[in-house]
Amino acid sequence: MAGETTAAHDHVFECRGLGLELAHHGARRRIVDDITLDVRRGEFLTIVGASGTGKTSLLRLLGGLVPASHGTVSFLGKPVASPPEGVVVVFQDYSHALLQWRTVAANVRLGLEGVIGRAECDERVRQALAMVGLERCADDHPWQLSGGMQQRVQIARALALRPAVMLMDEPFGALDAMTKAALQDELLRVHAQTGTSFVFITHDIEEAVYLGDRVVVLGGPPGRIHKFLPIELPRPRDQIHTRQMPEFLRLRLDIHAAVLEAGRDQHDARA
Repeated sequence: MAGETTAAHDHVFECRGLGLELAHHGARRRIVDDITLDVRRGEFLTIVGASGTGKTSLLRLLGGLVPASHGTVSFLGKPVASPPEGVVVVFQDYSHALLQWRTVAANVRLGLEGVIGRAECDERVRQALAMVGLERCADDHPWQLSGGMQQRVQIARALALRPAVMLMDEPFGALDAMTKAALQDELLRVHAQTGTSFVFITHDIEEAVYLGDRVVVLGGPPGRIHKFLPIELPRPRDQIHTRQMPEFLRLRLDIHAAVLEAGRDQHDARA
């Protein structure tokens, strides 16, 4: 399946025939190819696929961190040639993303310093920490916190910028199951409160279903869109009741089947 489009005014991102090639041993390796995709305003879009299908590369293209080799990507109708204002990226490696010598509050205000006034900055930091449940940790340092709490700090720093879109690259992949579930629910609350659009990469199919409004299944390499699946589970969602719904279980099975199918298609293409 090549892509899916909707009315342009509903989009934050529009990708048309998007591709990326990188140098490899004196040649060019195609990493992602022919991505046609819209990200809708206020949408929680999750992306799954086997390792090597270009998930992170697609996120970097959206965030303007690497230039496209072919095709186009635009944010709010403007071509993306560098990191666009209003888009923030949250990576999995929270320990290296945070400055360990600065307090939690000082880490959260990092992107605001010199940009807005002190009073507004302090208020944004307070609100962002409250959203992720870290109000009491403002004066702590990251090294004093658990891994899950450090990831909350990174999310709070992104929220303080009041982005239109958050791009998240397996942000909970290194966390234990209970911490992961708590942060999933935190993220859903943030999504409901702010209306921010999310593009969320994960290897966890259940996580993709639990969080998403739509799931994109990538196949490859090179990474190509294999399938879109709408997630029509009711919100708010609950770790126990939502995951026991027959529709949740059906979607989990359908996405798992789509990932396997994408792998078989790639194998057949090489044969």
